[in-house]
Amino acid sequence: MRIFIANIKDMGLVYADVEIINGFDLEQARRHMIGEDEVKRMHVNILVDTGSIMLAINENIQAQLQLPVVEKRKMQLANSHIVEYDIVAPVEVKFKNRRTSCNAVVLPGDSEPLLGAIPLEDMDVLIHPTRQELIVHPDHPYFAQMKLK
Repeated sequence: MRIFIANIKDMGLVYADVEIINGFDLEQARRHMIGEDEVKRMHVNILVDTGSIMLAINENIQAQLQLPVVEKRKMQLANSHIVEYDIVAPVEVKFKNRRTSCNAVVLPGDSEPLLGAIPLEDMDVLIHPTRQELIVHPDHPYFAQMKLK
């Protein structure tokens, strides 16, 4: 395993170009209930945030992809405030040759979307600190690999 070491004070914000897809539409297309061209999807330049747990999209992305609300959850923000947000699912995220299906927190208005730790781990991607970019794990470039234990 390669370990990247960088001085934290030298690190900036890391963004990645991902595709966000309505998972329900994707399943309907797999079952030939709708055409592949009817699957709602969009490309998003998203902030990679290892301090965040989940995928977070905004209301504009939710509306465009027509993602259904499955529940409401209380969440603690970095400033310790507790807020309640909608959770939508299923959402598929694609980055290069990786994909994950997950829930997403819906942030208000046009808030900046965040790619959190759970989808990052599931896609087996890393932040390359010297290049300040999201990369496919170099030890397994052709497929995602996870630890089961």
